[in-house]
Amino acid sequence: MRVVSLDAFKESLVEELGNKVAFTVPVLGGIPVAESVVVTWIVMAALIALALALTRRLSVDRPGKVQCALEWAVEFLNGFTKNNMGPHGPDFAPYLGTIALYILLCNIIGIFGLVPPTKDLNVTAALAIMSAVLIYGAQFRYHGLRGGLKKFMEPMPLLLPINLMEVAIRPLALCMRLFGNILGAFIIMEMLKLLVPVVLPAVFSLYFDLFDGLIQTVVFVFLTTLFT
Repeated sequence: MRVVSLDAFKESLVEELGNKVAFTVPVLGGIPVAESVVVTWIVMAALIALALALTRRLSVDRPGKVQCALEWAVEFLNGFTKNNMGPHGPDFAPYLGTIALYILLCNIIGIFGLVPPTKDLNVTAALAIMSAVLIYGAQFRYHGLRGGLKKFMEPMPLLLPINLMEVAIRPLALCMRLFGNILGAFIIMEMLKLLVPVVLPAVFSLYFDLFDGLIQTVVFVFLTTLFT
C-alpha cells in the first residue's frame, strides 16, 4: 500500500512540474498556449492596471503619499543604477525596474493559487536573452564597434577566449539560477501540499513564495546590472 502511495505521489508531482497547455488557438492546425503564457498575461495586465491606478492623480503642487512613495522608488532606482553602472546608469533604470516588477510578481503569484511563469524554462531563457541583448548592446552602444570588440580583450588579450565564452555563460547563468530556484521552491511547496495539506504549506509559503521570490528578483536584477 505504501508503494502505491509513493507512486501516486510521484505521478502527481511530475504532472504538476509539467508546463500544461491552457488552451489551443484553432488556426494553422492548432497553436498551443502554455499555462505560463496565460499567467504572464495576467501579470502584465495587473502591472498595467496598477501603473494606471497609481499615476492617475499626480500633482506637482500637492503630491500625495502614494506619489511621494513612487518618486522615492524612482529616485532609488536611478541612484542604484548610477552608483553601479556609472553616469549612463539611469538610462537602464526603466528596463531594470520593469523587469524587477515582472519577475517579482511572477515569483510570488503562487500565493494566489497560480503557477509561477518563472517555473517554465522558456520564460527564464527569454528573460536571460533580453538581458544579454541589453548587456552587449550597451557595450557597443557606448564604446562603438571597435571599442566594443576591444572590451572582449580586457584586461589582457590572453583572456579573449574566456570573455567570448561569457557571451553564452552570462545569460545561461541568469536563466538557470532563476529557473532552478523557483522550480526548487515549487517542488517543495507541492510536496508539502500533497503530504501535509493543512497549516504547513501556508507557513512555508511565506518563505518560498515571498522571501525567496524577492531574493531571486534582486539577484537577477543585480547580476544584470553588474554584467552591464
